[in-house]
Amino acid sequence: MSDDGKVSLPNLEDAGTHADVPLAAEPEGPTTRVASDLEAVFDVPVQVSAVLGRARMDVGNLLKLGPGTVLELDRKVGEAIDIYVNNRLVARGEVVLVEEKLGVTMTEIIRAERS
Repeated sequence: MSDDGKVSLPNLEDAGTHADVPLAAEPEGPTTRVASDLEAVFDVPVQVSAVLGRARMDVGNLLKLGPGTVLELDRKVGEAIDIYVNNRLVARGEVVLVEEKLGVTMTEIIRAERS
């Protein structure tokens, strides 16, 4: 501390050369990753399913379904759909229309508990 009550600051430009100036600690936890870190698995096929809803019916009723038949599902209009990867729930989302094609936008990622 100087005589005027102010604390002197270290020269940060050459902080690595002074033993009395502590260096920043390595961050704890996961490090930043980029997509190229996963390049080894880019060609691995996965099954992605977007489930709008479910219905339960007898085989006889299933065989009666035809074009234009309305099938009542267990979800309401506007409710989030489930997105599965390899039969595992990974996200929830909404159905969107992009250039005359249906798509899905993810709105919530489901964190799986590791055992």
